[in-house]
Amino acid sequence: MSGLIEGYLGKSIEGKKSKMPAKLDFIQSASGLFLGLFMWAHMFFVSTILVSGDFFNSVVHFLELKFVYNNPIMSYITSFLATCVLVIFFVHALLAMRKFPINYRQYQILRVHAKTMKHSDTSLWWVQALTGFLMFFLGSAHLIFVITNADKISDAMSGDRVISHFMWLFYAVLLVCVELHGSIGLYRLCVKWGWFEGKNAKESRKKLKVAKWVISIFFLALGILSLLAFVKIGLANYQI
Repeated sequence: MSGLIEGYLGKSIEGKKSKMPAKLDFIQSASGLFLGLFMWAHMFFVSTILVSGDFFNSVVHFLELKFVYNNPIMSYITSFLATCVLVIFFVHALLAMRKFPINYRQYQILRVHAKTMKHSDTSLWWVQALTGFLMFFLGSAHLIFVITNADKISDAMSGDRVISHFMWLFYAVLLVCVELHGSIGLYRLCVKWGWFEGKNAKESRKKLKVAKWVISIFFLALGILSLLAFVKIGLANYQI
């Protein structure tokens, strides 16, 4: 009964405010931090294709611990890790949806607020919300594909997948969404929790914003070059 009362009023039967919103906010921040750092590591892994296809394949084998037991069954390690990421991804998305406007009235209030304030961080939130919405579908599809096709991760097969059925367009859109959403999210986390704030919060926020754009441009460039490398491999194999 106390949980029911707290759910309706946002307060416990003792009159204290519920701590649940704060707990959910912490989980959202923690899951977002994990996903952001994971995507940076993932991008560095994918970019090994810029060195060579053999190097990319060797990194895949290393991450799947095939140096311990060289058997296709080790690909299930990738499937397991991708499943864990997918679960965290869903948790983060569901918690983030709490802050989306759920009807036209709320959207109108938010839009008027943004126009009145004219604050760049509010504009960044809109970008984060839009890219997050697209990522829910694109990111889920990508992770599900990895889970069910972990044994097909190689330079040749990845190149063929990028070329087939215009999948390069799918990955191009996903790349832009991921890098913008992730960098904005990590920037907002730093501002929200006071990381790297220093003595002058206003000045540190400016530096964080500059760092955010530098990171966004760096990973976008790295991702585009990596995608082009897979396109090149796919076209070469397709011509054969």
